Amino acid sequence: MSTAKDQKDQSKDQQLDPVRDRWRAAMQLALDEAALAVRGGDVPVGAVVLCADGALLATGHNEREATGDPTAHAEILAIRRAAAKLGRWRLTDCTLVVTLEPCTMCAGAIVQSRVDRVVYGARDEKAGAAGSLWDVVRDRRLNHRPEVIGGVLDDACARLLTDFFRER
Repeated sequence: MSTAKDQKDQSKDQQLDPVRDRWRAAMQLALDEAALAVRGGDVPVGAVVLCADGALLATGHNEREATGDPTAHAEILAIRRAAAKLGRWRLTDCTLVVTLEPCTMCAGAIVQSRVDRVVYGARDEKAGAAGSLWDVVRDRRLNHRPEVIGGVLDDACARLLTDFFRER
């Protein structure tokens, strides 16, 4: 049974937005990936890397609990897999789509991998490094600054996280 808030959130997610609309399908893939994290007891964050033509290159979801690896964030895993698939560390002409605003570690990996664009869903006011708490990815002192697009299906992304933590 859907509540009035759920209907309002769905309505907001379905409003036309020329900047964010083109990333909705990719964000849905990232949301599907995030759901896989829960099975391993991890925080539901998912990421996908797309080629310039929009083809799916790699995916990742949080695996810290599942692997015992503190660096096993969705973004890091997706970036590693994309680089391995391409056979190079530079991910120019690629877009990273992630359900939660990247943390400082992930923002550093994004800069270092030379991803052209970062698209994220929910803002992270406590640890976000793409504009919320810090803005590592667009720091003018760094040699690479990807385009950043936030708020894609943000309500759906935030709801997944809220539901996860509410159940804990």
